[in-house]
Amino acid sequence: MTDNTINKAFEAECQAEIARQGDDQKLTGLARDFFNESAKHKYSYHFSWMGRPIIQLPQDMLAMQEIIWNVKPDLVIECGIAHGGSIIYYASLLELQGHGEVLGIDLDIRPHNREAIESHPMSKRIKMIEGSSIDPAIAAQVRAAAEGKKVILVLDSNHTHDHVLEELRLYAPLVSVDSYCVVMDTVVEDMPADFFPDRPWGPGDNPKTAVWKYLEENKDFEIDQQMQNKLLLTVAPDGYLRRVR
Repeated sequence: MTDNTINKAFEAECQAEIARQGDDQKLTGLARDFFNESAKHKYSYHFSWMGRPIIQLPQDMLAMQEIIWNVKPDLVIECGIAHGGSIIYYASLLELQGHGEVLGIDLDIRPHNREAIESHPMSKRIKMIEGSSIDPAIAAQVRAAAEGKKVILVLDSNHTHDHVLEELRLYAPLVSVDSYCVVMDTVVEDMPADFFPDRPWGPGDNPKTAVWKYLEENKDFEIDQQMQNKLLLTVAPDGYLRRVR
């Protein structure tokens, strides 16, 4: 038996196991309960990458590593920078591959965060734009940066339905075929209604409802169900969108 045959058999076994665990309602329920209970303690806030807070679940970051390795993009666009941990993470993966850059967009890049990002060893692969991701002038800059490039898109800024839907309409067309648009925090739809008392988003008005609406309008993307079945713990259920045409 050749190495290639062994690898294909292992992959097929994994795919079958992933499908079974996605169908296991007890397991998926436990994962949902863990997420909701751990979110009370801001579980996802407690991780960093190369010295910067990343504010993501480790499972989702491992999924992004798989996507970046498989797609080998020229450009990763992320709407939402915060402390910069995720754009530094993506830049470090591109550095390992020896190719590509990250473009981060944020309404308010705070001076201490900008300084930390710009002084980081991975800054050579990072560019940032300050302004609203749905501002037509900002979108024009992003389109120019993405022209002719293989693109991965990550949306993680304002989580209201209207904002995310507009981001999808503006930026999802930049994503390359067989690449991904990843919409973070779609999990808001599945969380308790009282979890966001000081936020303009919540169940019924969030990134997942925006994804559902966008997929009604646009048939170029499909939800990668296998990815969320594999992760179980994810902030992006229904948010891993693979461009298929």
